[in-house]
Amino acid sequence: MSPRAGKNTGHTPHTLAFVESPVQLLNVLEWAHTRDLTRDPARELSPREEPGAGLTLVVLSPTDPMTRGQLRRMAELARREGHTVRWEEARGGTTAPFHTIGGLTPLLRRAERMVMGDPFSRYVQLLLTITRASELVVVDDGTATMEFVGQLARGERLVRWHRKGGRRGPRDLLFAPVSGAARRRLTPGTDREVEIFSSMPMKDAPDGVTITSNVFAWTRERFGPPRVTKSADMVGTSLVETGVVDADRYLAAVRTLAEAHGATRYFAHRRESTEKLHRLAVETGLEVVRPDLPLELIARRGPIGRTVLSFPSTVVHTLPLALSGTDVRVAVCDIDPAWLTEHASPRAQGFLSGVTGMAKDVHRLAAVSAV
Repeated sequence: MSPRAGKNTGHTPHTLAFVESPVQLLNVLEWAHTRDLTRDPARELSPREEPGAGLTLVVLSPTDPMTRGQLRRMAELARREGHTVRWEEARGGTTAPFHTIGGLTPLLRRAERMVMGDPFSRYVQLLLTITRASELVVVDDGTATMEFVGQLARGERLVRWHRKGGRRGPRDLLFAPVSGAARRRLTPGTDREVEIFSSMPMKDAPDGVTITSNVFAWTRERFGPPRVTKSADMVGTSLVETGVVDADRYLAAVRTLAEAHGATRYFAHRRESTEKLHRLAVETGLEVVRPDLPLELIARRGPIGRTVLSFPSTVVHTLPLALSGTDVRVAVCDIDPAWLTEHASPRAQGFLSGVTGMAKDVHRLAAVSAV
């Protein structure tokens, strides 16, 4: 798929993007930057030009307060770029999904290109069965993108990596026809182009899918360079909240890492529980920071520690790109198999090791003692 698709004819395909997290929204902005879809908000529209003629960004808002707050901030950044933002209370009650999908159906029918941040989302999969778009674009939703690409290549059903291997519940079985239809829509065909826009390493891209690298050009152009401090910072993870890693083992590992590297701040993941973070602050002495934007933007604005410590997660791939040209070193600590809970997916250890092993420009640390 050419990055300049539509320009030779003077026609810019109308693009409809759906996001459910701040990181997804950031990556839509990065993708739009590569396609030059940004409209100068100070320029007056011509009589025949609709607002957001290049990109309409639909936020399918979750209920989590931290995520909503970051999405609000990111939505303002998108508006400053000249994009139209439509905020949908997609989970605001039993009837909310019906109102949301009903209201979006006319837009979906008209859109020539659909951009999505989470192909595993049931919301997105429902929308995929409605759209007639001839171009489909998947932007990063973190490390889950790696799993999505692999499943698409192997023709497997779409299921998040930390749930793979578990038993399918009644809702999964009821939704299976929709999920299957969405997977078929995401398979390239004679009348449909599929693009993956990602900063993640891709080992087995499906035939016919265009892979485009996300190098965080928009982030580096708009923010920084940051002031780099002499201390170390830590990046939090939601592996405890998703049931993959034992809470006690995780807190012990954080304490050991912080002491070994002189870390002073802990940047919390938006899904980390308040109870866990309070305990972490008391037991480790770290200053817990609740970022109001994705970490890539927080780090690029600064100040940021000379060393950034992380467990296997998206940031081991994205931070080196966002902080390119600075003296910041990203170090990743492996997850010891002993830290995994009995409920963790059989694939958890292999997937997390792969996330670390394929990361570029990071310093790899051995798993620390978490007794």
